[in-house]
Amino acid sequence: MLFLILSGGTIICQIACVVHCVRNGRNTFWIWPLVFFPMVGCIAYFIVEVLPGMQGNRHVRTMRAQAARAIDPEREVRAARDALGLADTIANRIRLADALSAVNRPVEAIPLYREAIAAQPLPDPRTETKLARALFEEGKIDEAQHVIDAIAKPSGQSDRDRLDLLRARIYDHLGRRDDALAIYRDIVTRMPGEEARCRYAALLIELGRKREALGVLEEVEDRMKRLDRHQRQAEGDMYRWATDKLRELRAAG
Repeated sequence: MLFLILSGGTIICQIACVVHCVRNGRNTFWIWPLVFFPMVGCIAYFIVEVLPGMQGNRHVRTMRAQAARAIDPEREVRAARDALGLADTIANRIRLADALSAVNRPVEAIPLYREAIAAQPLPDPRTETKLARALFEEGKIDEAQHVIDAIAKPSGQSDRDRLDLLRARIYDHLGRRDDALAIYRDIVTRMPGEEARCRYAALLIELGRKREALGVLEEVEDRMKRLDRHQRQAEGDMYRWATDKLRELRAAG
């Protein structure tokens, strides 16, 4: 039985490689090793002809980055620290601060963001937003709000939306629920990903507005169905939360 399974898998790989070779105009010389040395030929063809073409694929890059982070979460921190050791530049300080924030070490990221901002002759709303987020994650809510209020309005819509998402989180934490809801309601129509929708739904649930929350979460569900498994992994925690809450809301009627 195992032999039959392996044989069937090898044949499928052979056919896939031959079809790829012909459709993509690769050297037909590959057909001979694929036919007469199927296992070795398939492996060699994949390494030489298929894998290099996958390097530019956004989803493949995302998968590789996710796998690297899962295996070694501190890898980017070490690389960024080494880069800063070689060249003490603003960009390298921001890179290290970003890496530290990504592994939930905002207390170490905060001084790096401050130093990078102080070293620049002009305002940098993007880095200032990152500083405010790190302060918020560290529990320094008042400082985070002070930084947010002082940030000049970013020129790009995506930067403005990221700033407003953080502002809404701060308002929610401070009990300014109506202000937070107004921001969420505005940015969910534009922001990529599902963080804004999920936080919007969570606040609606907290306020007892479960029917509205159900509608928002059904949008998340619909968008999730349009993605493949690898795309969903990028925001796996959000999708799992949304799925669980949808189940609860539907069960409650």
